[in-house]
Amino acid sequence: MTEDLFAGIDIGTSAAKGVLVRADGSVLARAERAHGVSTPRPGWVEHDAEQIWWTEFADIARELLAAAGGARLGGLAVSGIGPCLLPADAAGDPLRPAILYGVDTRATAEIEELNGEFGAAAVLERAGSPLTTQAVGPKLRWLAWNEPDIAARTELLLMASSFLVHRLTGRYVLDHQSASQCAPMYDLRKREWASDWCEVIAPWLRLPELAWPTEVVGHVTESAAAATGLPAGLPVTAGTVDAWAEAASVGVRAPGDAMVMYGTTMFLVQVLTEPRPHPGLWTTCGAWPGTYTAAAGMATSGAVTDWLRALVGGDFAELLAAAAQVPLGSRGLLMLPYFAGERTPLFDPDARGLIAGLTLGHGRAELYRAALESIAYGVRHNLAAMSEEGGQAERLVAVGGGTRGGLWTQIVSDVTGLPQQLTAETIGACLGDARFAAAAAGVDTAAWNPVVDTVIPDPDRHEQYEPFYRHYRELYTATADISHFLAREQHRAHRSGES
Repeated sequence: MTEDLFAGIDIGTSAAKGVLVRADGSVLARAERAHGVSTPRPGWVEHDAEQIWWTEFADIARELLAAAGGARLGGLAVSGIGPCLLPADAAGDPLRPAILYGVDTRATAEIEELNGEFGAAAVLERAGSPLTTQAVGPKLRWLAWNEPDIAARTELLLMASSFLVHRLTGRYVLDHQSASQCAPMYDLRKREWASDWCEVIAPWLRLPELAWPTEVVGHVTESAAAATGLPAGLPVTAGTVDAWAEAASVGVRAPGDAMVMYGTTMFLVQVLTEPRPHPGLWTTCGAWPGTYTAAAGMATSGAVTDWLRALVGGDFAELLAAAAQVPLGSRGLLMLPYFAGERTPLFDPDARGLIAGLTLGHGRAELYRAALESIAYGVRHNLAAMSEEGGQAERLVAVGGGTRGGLWTQIVSDVTGLPQQLTAETIGACLGDARFAAAAAGVDTAAWNPVVDTVIPDPDRHEQYEPFYRHYRELYTATADISHFLAREQHRAHRSGES
């Protein structure tokens, strides 16, 4: 009998990826489509759901099916960037471009407004997370105040994964993990919508049913099969936000496990036994039924290294090789990687990037290493916040494109003083999706994607990094007022350019 295959497709910030996996966890085929984001104004970051989410999903699905060789698909799971706000009509058709996760900072006034209405402490206790640019609630309020015609026509709240699930199955469902990032609209301990607060924020909205990412919530319809090539009747799970699918891809599931995701942004997810809200982190439901997580996310990571690559020329391999020849500390450079503001644990959308110590003797190799080191300092800052929450990480697993080459992961381990495990596959969230689909079909996935290497911190280098990390923390405090002034000037300049 032909063995079933399991498909996973993820919509990321800068690429969509898909994978076809056998029941033993070995990858049969993979596919990828690159895309960008739209930034129509400073602080606005958007995706066209039709052109990026649906079209690229269908393209990847057809490419994977061509590699299946006639084997039967046993299930499909999807994930995507989140939490996002895609306003849609009753048919699930988008009414405007999707407003992306915390990198979109348009709703800062609405954050203050909702904190005033509900109380910041009450929000943290009930929702598990403070109101920040990551939260969906303030963005819904922004929509109501700034685009009332669209708000009045909005009936469905969709994210990348739930948009795809709706298109594929006709079901209007959101997974608990994604819903728990809709602060302040979800009650974390009760694991249900906070209906009274939802009524205040968006009384016109029909809330989706809730399910866990591993639950089969529907099957591919005939019309979706015609559009994608997927077989009609294929089971589809609820899906989730990409970072939690990425954590699943490397086996981060037990309490104390933590993922460090090296992507366009740096993201950390740590599994908890119970919710422990922290004002500098997001406490959410986990991807696996009944679990909780502490999450942290920097606003940039690979986005900064890509910006530098475009600015100074060369490819990533060349720049990594050059940076590897630069001594620890980047010959006296210290960078703040807040080029798109900063998320956890600062929650400062008006923070700005900074490079301190520049001289005429510095070149692109020093700049590139300083960028890698700055993000490592940010990882340490976030791990420190997790420790304050009482959730000391017992096992770090690294994943994502930034793990290739070895230099960046070594710098992070040296700065934090913590080892990081590396798994055989680093393709990311789409592999976690396939794992969800297989689990929903009753397949034991415990042996999937085994650990093949461990990055060991060097104690001497860790000690040498101590003063750099201390000054990294001090540099933000010392320059925050200047950064905020410059951010206001950038917003003013943009408004002047529009008029």
